[in-house]
Amino acid sequence: MAATSMTGKRAALVLGIAWLVAALSFGGVAAFVMFFGTPASPDTPHPEAVTGVIERTAAVTEKAVPKSAAPAAALPQIFETPAGGIAPAILSPSEQAALAAIAPPPPAPSTPPAAPQTAAAEPAVTLPPPAGGITIANPALLEKTPDGYLPRISDTGIWPLHAYATPVAAGNRPRIAIVIGGLGISAKATSAAITLLPAGVTLAFAPYANDVQRWVSLARQKGHEVLLQVPMEPYDFPDSDPGQYTLRSSVGEESNIKRLSWSLSRITGYVGVTNLLGARFLSDSGSLEPILTTLMRRGLMFYDNGAANRSVAKDVAGRLGSPFAQANLTIDSIQASMEIDHRLSDLETEARTKGSAAGTGFVYPVTIERVTLWARSLPGRGFVLAPISAIVAGEKK
Repeated sequence: MAATSMTGKRAALVLGIAWLVAALSFGGVAAFVMFFGTPASPDTPHPEAVTGVIERTAAVTEKAVPKSAAPAAALPQIFETPAGGIAPAILSPSEQAALAAIAPPPPAPSTPPAAPQTAAAEPAVTLPPPAGGITIANPALLEKTPDGYLPRISDTGIWPLHAYATPVAAGNRPRIAIVIGGLGISAKATSAAITLLPAGVTLAFAPYANDVQRWVSLARQKGHEVLLQVPMEPYDFPDSDPGQYTLRSSVGEESNIKRLSWSLSRITGYVGVTNLLGARFLSDSGSLEPILTTLMRRGLMFYDNGAANRSVAKDVAGRLGSPFAQANLTIDSIQASMEIDHRLSDLETEARTKGSAAGTGFVYPVTIERVTLWARSLPGRGFVLAPISAIVAGEKK
């Protein structure tokens, strides 16, 4: 009897321990989920994919913007800029007909080819824009170099700055230019900026994504003027590292020109260059002067986005006589609706006093929202929302 009682107690003890272990296991799993979350699904954005990626662009260099972010049919690709140079993208039937009317068809081969030619094997070519379409890539303004296709001044003296500039309304009303940077990194943010912002807003594209040219082409189709963001050395380099093609004050002129050429070859259709980071580089006149000289010789402007407090870009550009514009302020240093509205009001005051003003922003959703709403009532207050080329120093439009 005693043995039976002892056996029952042992069984009860074992069962109690088993229940305790199960409860602890369940509690541990619940605690893990509470503190660390469930495993990310394919639709869950990783924290590294948010806006802060601009300071880790070395990792972004090898990462293309997901093409599934927007339907290919919604992006009117006219020209792409792959590593080998400018190549034709998929054209609509009307665009193909326009191109056929400009360029004679190739002669038919006498014998069928041994094997179908792949896209990778096709030679890099330049094509004129479709008749009646917006100029995205003008062959007269492209120079084929070992570094790729670079912008140049045409034989007849046409500058890319003028060829790709967006028209602005004539008159003496004060002009305000807004430049929104950081496009081409996040597909969602880039699409929102191109679609929602009014055409008068200038868009600046980072050079890293493999499909950045298709976004530039869409922006041009929507009437936006385009700048190219060139990575430049910040003060906290390498903690903030814009990538291997960053212009640096310590590498010498030849190396910087080579790095600049890589950025310039990534897209076409832009009026000029602006800085991506670059507080240290823009404070070094000896390093900056060859860059502004090169840009001027290629018919491009330089826009100082105002982020570098010690920038000497204005002085260097004035000494060289190169096309230049500088931001009066950053509109979204504080990402709050009221603060952005105040900065836009400050730009109006500046433009009313001096005739023109420029402000820089980033592709934050709140920035896009506030600029879009602000621009709707701007003409009624006596101002013109102008592309950045319209307020370039020394330029008369």
